[in-house]
Amino acid sequence: MTIEIKPRSGVAFILEKGQTLTVIDPLGEQVADLLAFNFDDVGEVISSGRTFDYLSRILLTKGDALYSNRSNVLLRIIEDTVGRHDFLLSPCSKDMFRIIYGDHDPCPGCFGNLAAALKPYRIEPDHIPVAFNVFMNVSVDELSGVLKVNPPLSRAGDHVSFLAEAKLIIGLTACSALQSNNFAFKPIHYEIS
Repeated sequence: MTIEIKPRSGVAFILEKGQTLTVIDPLGEQVADLLAFNFDDVGEVISSGRTFDYLSRILLTKGDALYSNRSNVLLRIIEDTVGRHDFLLSPCSKDMFRIIYGDHDPCPGCFGNLAAALKPYRIEPDHIPVAFNVFMNVSVDELSGVLKVNPPLSRAGDHVSFLAEAKLIIGLTACSALQSNNFAFKPIHYEIS
């Protein structure tokens, strides 16, 4: 069954060990922020730093694992039709919209949407880490280190599938940042099998 996340919103749900989560971009050029917490101890969460350390690269795709802050594999990418995602930038937030864009009446952003969705699982906002930004296309200048957010490479129907290596609490959004989504907001679909 395919479930839709409405534009600029988020959800949280349980993913059992051995289940597959498939994140789908139904219309193209839409980012989804993904978080994973260990169901039995929410102090264990995906970690971009540990993942980069162990894989020795920042661009992840099929066959790569997402490690936790405790060096355990929480998710493994088993299918990827795009091959370009981000694990550098934190979820967009009211503060980000205010500081970077000067927006004085911002939307909650992915951070706010994740915090609201994860609240029933007793996950506090301060425990939200850098998300795995599915379909987000960020480049890093080789000489200056400057980050640039480019339009996503995903097209309608592109998807990424993750195998759960533990029982997890998943947070997932349809991203709210204009620049990340080529200046349009669209839904995200997901399936659990």
